[in-house]
Amino acid sequence: MAEDLLRYDILVQDALRGAVKKILAEVARTGLPGEHHFYIAFDTNAPGVRVSSRLKERYPNEMTIVLQHQFWDLAIGEHAFEVGLSFGGIPEKLLIPFSAIKGFFDPSVQFALEFEPGKTAEPLPDDLIEAVGELAELEGRTRLESVPASKGEDKADRPRREAAGKTDKGAKAEKAEKADKAEAGKSGASKTDEPDKPTDGSGGAVVSLDAFRKKT
Repeated sequence: MAEDLLRYDILVQDALRGAVKKILAEVARTGLPGEHHFYIAFDTNAPGVRVSSRLKERYPNEMTIVLQHQFWDLAIGEHAFEVGLSFGGIPEKLLIPFSAIKGFFDPSVQFALEFEPGKTAEPLPDDLIEAVGELAELEGRTRLESVPASKGEDKADRPRREAAGKTDKGAKAEKAEKADKAEAGKSGASKTDEPDKPTDGSGGAVVSLDAFRKKT
């Protein structure tokens, strides 16, 4: 078989991504018509993808968002789109390049498209990738700076404080100190450390790609 020098596969992928872009641009302009709503699966590791570190930790490879009832600030750019969604009651802003999309599905009319992320003749501009990287770096620094210093100091100072307690306070004082620490540990426990649960289909729901494909 002759080599496909024109790369029809890439041309078709880009043409279909262009269709998704036009669909989203129309929704951004006029809203979702009728019963139409979209499942959009994308590669969270693709260049130019911008999601919070919280979502990236939970979905390190791929995730699927639902654009239906609760989304806002849908903005369509030349190479990517941006949208606001709520996950577990926490608002998030996502930036998703069209080249990162793995699947697009409209259940209302059983319309589905599948893509190979990164397979495109139109690579992302370097300035977009750099901007996303700078934002991620800034968020990482902000998170580190927001961690209370007392947490790190507590572990480092614990041996010294325990030794001082043994020397100066005696066995009775040491026992009281341990009890205080145990009580403080109980009162300091927080349910917010549990993984945040995604919202239902009316918001920024996240489903597996397998579930997405079953719908097709």
